[in-house]
Amino acid sequence: MSQAFARLRQPLRAASRQIARPSTRNATPTFRASFRRFNSTEAPKPPKSNTGLYAGIAGGALLAGIGFYYYSQGMNPLTAAKSGAQAAKVATNFVPSKEDYQKVYNRIAELLDEAEDYDDGSYGPVVLRLAWHSSGTYDKDTNTGGSNYATMRFEPEALHGANAGLHVARELMEKVKQEFPWISYGDLWTLGGVAAVQEMGGPKIPWRPGRVDGTAEKATPDGRLPDASQGADHLRNIFYRMGFNDQEIVALSGAHALGRCHRDRSGFEGPWTFSPITLTNDYFRLLFDETWVWRKWDGPKQLQDKSTRSLMMLPTDYVLVQDKSFKKYAKQYADDQDLFFKDFANVVSRLFELGVPSEQFVTKEPWIMKNADEKDE
Repeated sequence: MSQAFARLRQPLRAASRQIARPSTRNATPTFRASFRRFNSTEAPKPPKSNTGLYAGIAGGALLAGIGFYYYSQGMNPLTAAKSGAQAAKVATNFVPSKEDYQKVYNRIAELLDEAEDYDDGSYGPVVLRLAWHSSGTYDKDTNTGGSNYATMRFEPEALHGANAGLHVARELMEKVKQEFPWISYGDLWTLGGVAAVQEMGGPKIPWRPGRVDGTAEKATPDGRLPDASQGADHLRNIFYRMGFNDQEIVALSGAHALGRCHRDRSGFEGPWTFSPITLTNDYFRLLFDETWVWRKWDGPKQLQDKSTRSLMMLPTDYVLVQDKSFKKYAKQYADDQDLFFKDFANVVSRLFELGVPSEQFVTKEPWIMKNADEKDE
């Protein structure tokens, strides 16, 4: 089985691309990909049929598949996870190690760069958006949603407006799933998010496996993800429900340094920074340094920078410099990229674990996965 997992790393990684003009900030990392903003969605057409993607995990030799089988027989997730792992060990004498998950990471990192004709040249943004949207449905009051169960595989959650276009990421991750069938979709998608952040030059994101795949009955209702047209109260309602505070809301918003919106997808249009495939604190610095005016056009309400009119901010972005509490943290991150990276890593790690009982994780302490450029060191 291990031979099937071996993959050769492409000798050259896709170079970062910049738009409009070089950023006025020093972007230290080189290999980046664009992160899609909260509501920057793909074309609103229904995802194409993905029978293989939505099907239950089959095969007695598959760790996640066996776990799903036990779960479907009525066991709780913890029992299903443990039973699946034990059955896999007995049936195949294979229990995935950190090194096995590193191989999955490496393969994801390869695929992120195979996107010459996709947006700014990387699948990183849409893969990170998949990890975020599959985790951000968590409701702490009802203990529902989150990255456990990977319910975006099923309708109607797969067809929610906020998830439009994520079939691109799910299909990409399905390629990895076919090569590493033992990994659960929840672990795969969140590990993809980790790879996207790190390969885009962001901080190391602590991560650990243990999510199990559930059934369609666990799918979450629509409306649990942010609406870009709203204000501070809306952001707090959405993120407080997940268990985050104001500082963590602002830190997560810093991912908007990456990516762009598309008029034919979310309705909004344009990138947030001049380096949309480089994770820096430029998003925060531009919020304070640029003059932002409301764009006059026939699309939804958004702002543009006065100097070049090539950048955009959304209502949910602009509230970070209007709301007193949000503004305090946004200014800290504008002044200190290291602080932003530290807080961003912590909150993203928490985000990716929402909805997963701690007993399910296979290791007490999260792992730090090597970047693709470090894997041979």
